[in-house]
Amino acid sequence: MKAIWKDQVIAESDKTIVVEGNHYFPKSALKKDFFQESSSKTTCPWKGEASYLSVVVNGIKNGDAAWYYPAPKDAAKEIKDHVAFWRGVEITK
Repeated sequence: MKAIWKDQVIAESDKTIVVEGNHYFPKSALKKDFFQESSSKTTCPWKGEASYLSVVVNGIKNGDAAWYYPAPKDAAKEIKDHVAFWRGVEITK
């Protein structure tokens, strides 16, 4: 699977985990040059607290376009150290 934004592959892995229709990529699959930590946080009742990353390609920033659960609840433990995308990031094979 590939995560693409602005015609740039920003993550690629053949071992994503699908939860609620979202492909979670291993953090090691991210091309780190395209990511910036964000201070944003949200909470999911069954997964726990999510942290966010912004995606930056060619100087264009897509704020909070990726999220992950640094310490997921037991029900979501399989997505620890995995990142999912939204806000226009295309997920494709």
